[in-house]
Amino acid sequence: MNVTIVDYNSGNISSVINSFQEVAKDKVNIEVTSDLNKIISSDKVVLPGQGSFKSCVNALNNINGLVETLNDFVLTNKKPLLGICVGLQMFADVGYEETETKGLGWISGKVSKIDNQDGKYKLPHIGWNQINIVKDSKIFKGIENNSDMYFVHSYELVPNDKSVVSATTDYSSNIVCSVEKENIFGTQFHPEKSDKIGLQIIDNFIKL
Repeated sequence: MNVTIVDYNSGNISSVINSFQEVAKDKVNIEVTSDLNKIISSDKVVLPGQGSFKSCVNALNNINGLVETLNDFVLTNKKPLLGICVGLQMFADVGYEETETKGLGWISGKVSKIDNQDGKYKLPHIGWNQINIVKDSKIFKGIENNSDMYFVHSYELVPNDKSVVSATTDYSSNIVCSVEKENIFGTQFHPEKSDKIGLQIIDNFIKL
C-alpha cells in the first residue's frame, strides 16, 4: 500500500513524515511528493498544512494541476484523505485569515477566527487540550474520549452540516477539531505531535 504525504511547500512537515514512517515501519510505503501521478495512484493521501489558510491555498494553487488531482482523488475516486491543521481547514468553502480566500469546497462551511472573548483566551491556541468525541469515527478506533491532543491554531472550521463533526474541543467555545465525511478525514490538532495517542490515530488512518 502507498500512502502519499503531499509536499506543496507549506512549511516544515518533517514531524508529519517522521510519525507516519514510524507507524508504517516497513509494511506500508510512505511517499512525500507533489508528483500528480504518484498522488492520484496512491491508496491514501495526507494533506498537511502549516501557516495561514491563504498561504496554504496559494501554495496548492502554485503547483499546476494539484488541486484538480486532489479533487479527482477525493471526489471522483473516493479514496481516503487526511487533512491536518490547515490541511483540514482548506476543506471549507472559504477562509477569512488575512483576506477572504476560496477553499477546496469539500465540506460546506467557513474558517473564521476563534472568538478570544476580548483577550480572555490567548491566540494562537497552543498546547494540549481534551477532545470530546461526538461521532464514532474510524480514525478514533481504540482512542478514549477526553484524550489530550496537541493544538496550534487561531482559526476554526465552522461547517454548515454538523453531522460531519467527529470531535470538538473546548477553547472559548466548542471548536470543531475533527471531521469525517465519507472518505474525507481531518484533524485540527496535530496527531504527529500528540504522543502515542496521535500515533494511534495515524495507524487507524493507514489501516482504513
